[in-house]
Amino acid sequence: MSNISSWKEADTTFERPILEANSCSECGENVFYDENRGLIVCENCGLVHTEKYIDRGPEWRAFDADQKKKRTRTGAPMTYMIHDKGLSTMIDWKNRDIYGKEIPAKLRGQIYRLRKWQSRIRVSDATERNLTFALSELDRMASNLDLQKNLRECSAKIYRDAVEKHLIRGRSIEGVAAASLYAACRMYKVPRTLNEIADIARVDKKEIGRSFRFISKELKLNLNPTKASDFLTRFISELELSAKCQKMAKKILLMAEQRGLTSGRGPTGVCAAAIYAASILAKERRTQRKIARISQVTEVTVRNRFSELIENLKLPLNN
Repeated sequence: MSNISSWKEADTTFERPILEANSCSECGENVFYDENRGLIVCENCGLVHTEKYIDRGPEWRAFDADQKKKRTRTGAPMTYMIHDKGLSTMIDWKNRDIYGKEIPAKLRGQIYRLRKWQSRIRVSDATERNLTFALSELDRMASNLDLQKNLRECSAKIYRDAVEKHLIRGRSIEGVAAASLYAACRMYKVPRTLNEIADIARVDKKEIGRSFRFISKELKLNLNPTKASDFLTRFISELELSAKCQKMAKKILLMAEQRGLTSGRGPTGVCAAAIYAASILAKERRTQRKIARISQVTEVTVRNRFSELIENLKLPLNN
């Protein structure tokens, strides 16, 4: 699946049913859904486009948010973060019945055995066991990085597609899971480096990089290269610099891109050097050591990129 947006989470709220035709084939005007008769009709000429249209919405009506919440009888929405997409039934770990009363002691042993066998039945074969382990790893790494739910769903979808195309064979589950999470971060333009993913993963950076390049090629993700400006807001926030400093750093990065100074260089190093230069201009100076620690590069890299910016952009700075 080559379209990147297919991995992004779809909106699951109740909406008006999507019409099969957006415009009338006769007069070109809009068509609408007649709820009383189950027809899709042109609002101008009255041409019937579809008869017996199936309404996929709920059979009840709600006039406010509280009423809608009370009348919702379905379970949790489908999620890619669970191996069975959350469609199976789970027995709650609390020893209480449907009315909130505690279960008698003589029945707790039976409930415990039911709960144990139900958890075993949910995972039936080796593929589901591997998927359960991989998705739990994805959730653990995403929690450590404080990533959003839609990004977690996207990473789980990428991993499932890799499993369907048999891309996991010969590679560690942890490595492919970490690569899927890194690919999802690149899709959503969330500034997370490969080093950060490797720090919380149970595999090294090289294996994650190899797995990422392999799955991105086989799944045709077509990800754009990471830019230095993608990390700017995050680094500025962690360094507690002002909006004025951020604006100056953004301007410096734009000038550096126009001069070709970012080509062939690590985006985090260029971003760190631009922030260091902007902090001097805005008189909110931060040390090279602190900026290097936040951006996860060495102080030598910050100094080298900073020297290139001064030399090529003619910045009026005295280091």
